[in-house]
Amino acid sequence: MDKYLEEDLVRIAEKCGEFKDLSGKSILVTGATGLVGSMIVKAFVKMNELMDAGIKILAMIRDENKADVIYNDVDKSSIEYLVGDLSDSIRTDCDVDYIIHTASPTASKFFVEHPVETLGIAIDGVRNVLDFAKNKKVKGVVYLSSMEAFGNVGDMGSKVKEDTLGYIDIHSVRSSYSEGKRVCELLCSCYAAEYGVPVKIARLAQTFGAGIPYTENRVFAQFAKSAINKTDIVLHTKGLSEGNYCYTADAIIGIITILVKGENGEAYTVVNEETHTTIAGMAKMVADKIADGEIKLVFDIPEDALTYGYAPDVKLFLSSEKLNSLGWKAEISLEEAYRRMIASMLASR
Repeated sequence: MDKYLEEDLVRIAEKCGEFKDLSGKSILVTGATGLVGSMIVKAFVKMNELMDAGIKILAMIRDENKADVIYNDVDKSSIEYLVGDLSDSIRTDCDVDYIIHTASPTASKFFVEHPVETLGIAIDGVRNVLDFAKNKKVKGVVYLSSMEAFGNVGDMGSKVKEDTLGYIDIHSVRSSYSEGKRVCELLCSCYAAEYGVPVKIARLAQTFGAGIPYTENRVFAQFAKSAINKTDIVLHTKGLSEGNYCYTADAIIGIITILVKGENGEAYTVVNEETHTTIAGMAKMVADKIADGEIKLVFDIPEDALTYGYAPDVKLFLSSEKLNSLGWKAEISLEEAYRRMIASMLASR
């Protein structure tokens, strides 16, 4: 494990070690081979190592070989794999106290090429998780939603809070992801109201940092690789969408804070307000500051940008006020996030 990811896991463990409600508990993490899911699992392992927390981790995965590669740098003695597909009911005889549901498609191109599957995976998955939580009478659940659930709120001229939702074009197949997140949030609220399931929603901004592999291909990683390889950053849109970001370790601390301290049926936005910028602005920052001006920003816009699966331009300045009220505060700036991510990429490549 590279030292940057190790440092982040230690920070998460120290911050979340204060939550004594987690000690000795069994926690199910879905999507445990994804970026956020795997970091959560590793953070709980680190809590066991440093705080003797005694947490039993059920890591829900589909590919055991992939999981072995991801967890080859941690002590797996407190991890138990739960191999399965969330399109089916979750089956285990283990007691489960908490659930963090992170499993989700993340690639825009997948949303466009497989909109039916995108919706199906989202809705079937969250319903199976919530049914499992109801039957097991768990103490808490967090569902990982996305800032895309906000939709296009227009130019509000103020920070956007959780109860402000804008327009989503339900006839655009790209909306299979964003509208799917809304439906899943509604399901969470319904299960909380009708069955008393203690579920909370973490509405994540774009999340990245140490631990991102060099093979990652989302926009933020493409910018990072341009800085590493000294190649110009090429945008296929005007980059006018306003980005909202959060460093991975900050986001994990936020998610665990919501799990322990959040109100049932409520959504909390996990974002570092100080990172707010346009996509073009972030690209320029990477070119000028991270790459020391050795590369430049180039625009090459195709006639049909939808073919590439790009989300529509949105003006969105997210507020972290609600999550801050639980005692959470983001610490890592956008520039530091890039420096730590790139150092981690280089160390583990």
